[in-house]
Amino acid sequence: MGLSEFDLINRYFGQGGALNQLRTDVELGIGDDAAIVNVPVGQSLVMSLDTMVSGVHFPENTPAEDIAYKALAANLSDMAAMAAEPNWLLLGLTLPQADETWLESFSRGLSQLANQYGLALIGGDTTHGALTVSVQVNGLVPRGQALRRSGACPGDLIYVSGQLGDAGLGLKLALAELDIDLEPQRRQYFLQRLNRPTPRLELGLALRGLASAAIDVSDGLLADLGHILKASGVGASINLEQLPMVDEVRDLSELWWRVPLTAGDDYELCFTLPADKQVAFELAIQDVECPCTCIGQIEAAPGLSLLLDGDNIDSENLKGYLHFD
Repeated sequence: MGLSEFDLINRYFGQGGALNQLRTDVELGIGDDAAIVNVPVGQSLVMSLDTMVSGVHFPENTPAEDIAYKALAANLSDMAAMAAEPNWLLLGLTLPQADETWLESFSRGLSQLANQYGLALIGGDTTHGALTVSVQVNGLVPRGQALRRSGACPGDLIYVSGQLGDAGLGLKLALAELDIDLEPQRRQYFLQRLNRPTPRLELGLALRGLASAAIDVSDGLLADLGHILKASGVGASINLEQLPMVDEVRDLSELWWRVPLTAGDDYELCFTLPADKQVAFELAIQDVECPCTCIGQIEAAPGLSLLLDGDNIDSENLKGYLHFD
């Protein structure tokens, strides 16, 4: 006889497990109909939920440990974009079967990242069906200090963190859609960037009081920057030669800017910064281990201009990841 739902929860996610951090702000965690947490005075509760489906958001042969890690990292990236500090998580897990080896690996990947940031698993649900992972992360931000998509103003500088296009190259490698000569170490690097993205939480916290708007790059820079422009009612110009990318991404095509603009799963931050706060920003990120690159500027006129050495590039046929395309 296989594991029951309650056996599964208790064995891999229950009280006393690696995911149950001892947090004094958790009044009631796993084991009841709902969790209860205490939100400090002067703090706002920030909530994010992402769902990942096998064969859609990750290749079907992806290791369980990596699936769990990425599912949590995607939500932590949302927290970073809001300048919030994550505290608690909930897990919804739909499984085709209760495979104990798979579950042990999944739990290990989830706890590795959760423990790194001191998150406690406080509830969730399990059910039978096609493999689907839903993670909700809840965090806190001082009232009035959360970053939004709607604050960008003409003249603001546009920045991105890290490098763009690594995960897009990694996906092509994972799906065997790309035949390029890579050393094993470099191949593993790109697969790691796909399966285990780094949530830019330290950077997000450093942006409090400095950035005017922010978003995480999950569906591609072109699409996600577009969300900032729409919410803020502004336009932008991007200098393509300033896009941060490694040589392998640049060498994929003569139109080398396509991958960093359209590939998803980077989970870097794109944010806007008033020009008069540039010096304060550079001081604030001195101890943050994450390079940031200025790639353009917010404009008053709607629309997005892509510039290559000062010339306009046609972006009409470029688009990021679309969930229902």
